[in-house]
Amino acid sequence: MATANNDGLQVAGRRSLVDATIEQLREQLSAGTWPVGGKIPTEHELAERLQVGRNTVREAIRVLVHAGMLVSRQGEGTFVRSTSDPAAVLRGVQRSGVRDVLEVRAALETEAARLAALRHTPEDIARMRAALAREAEVIASQPERADRQATVEHDLEFHTAVVEAAHNPALTEVYRYFGASVHESMRTAFGDHEMPEVVVATHEALVDAIESGDPERAESACRELLAEPTAAVEQLLATIAARK
Repeated sequence: MATANNDGLQVAGRRSLVDATIEQLREQLSAGTWPVGGKIPTEHELAERLQVGRNTVREAIRVLVHAGMLVSRQGEGTFVRSTSDPAAVLRGVQRSGVRDVLEVRAALETEAARLAALRHTPEDIARMRAALAREAEVIASQPERADRQATVEHDLEFHTAVVEAAHNPALTEVYRYFGASVHESMRTAFGDHEMPEVVVATHEALVDAIESGDPERAESACRELLAEPTAAVEQLLATIAARK
C-alpha cells in the first residue's frame, strides 16, 4: 500500500512506476500544489519523495510537458504551464452528448464567421466556394440520398475553411477537434442514414455574408445555417427518447 508524504505525494506502488508517477504529479498540479508559472521540485527531490528512480521522474515529466501541463527551460528547471490536463478535457468532451458538442461548435463557428468577415482573403473565399461546389455536386448527382461520407467530408472542409478565414490559429485548432467530435457524436447517436441533410443555399448565404465584410451579417448567416442541423438533431433526439 502506498504511503503519503506531508506534501501529499505518495510513494509509488508496484504498478507501472511511470504511470503512477504521472498520475501523482498530475494530481498535485490539478490541486494547485505548485502554482501556474511556479517551479516544481527538481528530479532528485521528486525521486526521493516518490521513492522512484530519477529516470522514472524524468519520463513522467516528459509526458506532462507533452500534455501541456509543464514546460522545461534549459538551465532553469521545470515550470507549471497549466493545472488542467488538456487530455482530460478532451476526454470529457468525448463523453458529452451530441447536443452539447454541437452547441459548443456553434459558438466557435459563429465567432469565426464574424472574424472571417473582417479578416478573409480572396483565397479564403475561393476555398469556401470550391468546397461548397464539391458538396453540391455530390448532392446533385444523388438527389434521393447523397453519399453520406462524401457530403460529410466536403461539409467539414467547408466549415473548416470558414473558421480558418478568421486567421486565429488557436480558434482553428479547437474547432478542428470539435468539428470531428460533432460528426462522430452524430454518427454514434443516429447512424449515417439519419444524419441531417445539408442545405446548400444557407451555406452560400454564409459565404456571401463573409465576403461582404459585414461581421454582424456573417454571424447572423452562420446562426441561420446552424439552426437547421440543430433543429434536426433536436427532432432526432426527441424521436429516440420516444422509442425508449
